[in-house]
Amino acid sequence: MNARSPVDTDKRLFVSGNEAVSLAARDARVKVAAAYPGTPSTEILEYVSRYPDIYSEWSINEKVSLEVAIGASLAGSRALCAMKHVGLNVASDALMTQTLIGAVGGLVIVVADDVGLSSSQNEQDSRFWGRFAHLPVLEPSDTQEAYDFTRAAFDLSEQYQVPVLVRVTTRICHVKGTLVTQDAVTAQPQAGFVKDPSRLVMVPGNAKGRIPLMHARDEALTEAAEASELNRVEAGERSDLGFVVSGVAYQHVKEAYPDAPVLKLGFSYPVPVEKIRAFSQQVERLILVEEVEPLLEKELKAEGIALEGKSVLPKQGELTPDVLKRSLEGGTSAAEEVKSAAQPELIAAAQEVFPRPPTMCVACPHLGVYYTLSKVKNTYISGDIGCYTLGAGHPWNALDTCISMGASMGVALGLDKGRQPEDANKKVVAVIGDSTFLHMGMQGLLDLTYNKGNATILLLDNRAVGMTGGQNAPSSGINLQGEQTAQVNFPQLVEALGVKKERIHKVDPYELPTLFKTLRDETKIDDVSVIITNQPCVLTERYKAMQPLKVEADDCTGCGNCLDVGCPAILVSRRETVIKPNGKEKELAFADIDTSACTGCNLCVNTCAPDAIVPADSLVANGYEALQSQNIDNLVVEVK
Repeated sequence: MNARSPVDTDKRLFVSGNEAVSLAARDARVKVAAAYPGTPSTEILEYVSRYPDIYSEWSINEKVSLEVAIGASLAGSRALCAMKHVGLNVASDALMTQTLIGAVGGLVIVVADDVGLSSSQNEQDSRFWGRFAHLPVLEPSDTQEAYDFTRAAFDLSEQYQVPVLVRVTTRICHVKGTLVTQDAVTAQPQAGFVKDPSRLVMVPGNAKGRIPLMHARDEALTEAAEASELNRVEAGERSDLGFVVSGVAYQHVKEAYPDAPVLKLGFSYPVPVEKIRAFSQQVERLILVEEVEPLLEKELKAEGIALEGKSVLPKQGELTPDVLKRSLEGGTSAAEEVKSAAQPELIAAAQEVFPRPPTMCVACPHLGVYYTLSKVKNTYISGDIGCYTLGAGHPWNALDTCISMGASMGVALGLDKGRQPEDANKKVVAVIGDSTFLHMGMQGLLDLTYNKGNATILLLDNRAVGMTGGQNAPSSGINLQGEQTAQVNFPQLVEALGVKKERIHKVDPYELPTLFKTLRDETKIDDVSVIITNQPCVLTERYKAMQPLKVEADDCTGCGNCLDVGCPAILVSRRETVIKPNGKEKELAFADIDTSACTGCNLCVNTCAPDAIVPADSLVANGYEALQSQNIDNLVVEVK
């Protein structure tokens, strides 16, 4: 379990933690790697895909990616699976059985926790899965350890025939650091798949026989954790204060208290209780620093070890040096912990510079969808996980729920079936992206049709996993290696899931009149309808920009309709207050367009009554005249 060995100094690199994990996979002779994109773990597989000796794939979801890795491990090959924290929830069904089966070839699951919620719907502590699934957990604290611990995880997996969790966090994934790589391991001959139904076929009788073996493995792993060099004591100059810490919080402790002794846990589960007990006797005050749950704190207190943890430290967010110092020395109370974790003074300073609410990209095909939904009344709108979740914000305010990937379908059915009598006339609309639909939404649509629900589904097919960087999905017809492959046919797919053919429509989201009419008509039908948009993500090579637009200032009336589209390229040039004939004040917002950012999608042209939006030069953009002739003066649709 020695994570380091003599290295060639010419192999020094400056890389992120995600790239370090991929380099470890390469040098550990991984044969199969699978993942589903999810920040902060996305780049791991993108880097792995550069190595031709490793088969790598974007799987349909995290459960499938783990199943692919499991199959490779059972075939005798080393396999890596990567996902963000909420992805491990999806994969847990396979995980909880595999803990009984174990591993043959090294099986490593890298799970990236989004501490601080930079791009996630919750803040989850994946260390719980080690306890729940009886799996060892390794926690690197920097780029070098992300590499070292991932390599060590494959050895540990094969030595104890167990899947291993490597828990990283956003700060490790995305922050770059110095890395010195080691020579790749020597390729070993693989035994291949060995039939063993008593181990591999988990019917109840076989599973019962594996449970004692799992408990025996737990005991052996506990001994390994107590002896592991990944758990080390660093002496300090003071005896009044000491720390037990794991993960990137170790760096924060060392910065805040460089003279304090530290027990750094790299092999954090099974818990090396006796090593911690011995360390606790060397200091007067022991502080346990863990992001984010008081998981280890409860376990150690149950063992009779005196320490402080979440009674003085925040229960959410990153435990940065500033937070540590303020909590331990500034008297931050438990009631103030959320305020401390968020560092409000830094947020206030940023707002003084310029507030930047999240928004969609210029010309995003979702803009027209949410502009349309914002004008539709008398609806419930259930949302999903993706770029289109931003539809809940300004200026659209057109999303009522967002739970988890694929949940929009089931929530829509629940809204339909659970509505109160006074809401009988409400229309239910669900919004979901193509990749999310394939990830976990198909089952929800089948449930809608099977149980005779009444909802209109907006399936936003931009042919990419847009929110995580535009990765290819089955909707694109291109795999991770850029090869042409089978492309899903959404009309045929949703029809196979029970949607009537006449209730399936493909619509160009840039053609607002057609989109409005289709949505209005389908929400009036007492049945399941699916409206499929068909324009690509603007950040992918599939998107073809047209001629940019500009605003003729003399023609602009200040109505502000184009601003409601929410396109970042449309700006307010000036505001003016006028008195209406009824004596009431009205604020006019005169628009301008950042021509350097505009891609000529013509969405704003559809909304401009005075025809003040024109091509940026004398040339006429493709389709511009036809779209201009379809101006919509009043886009408010009352669905009855």
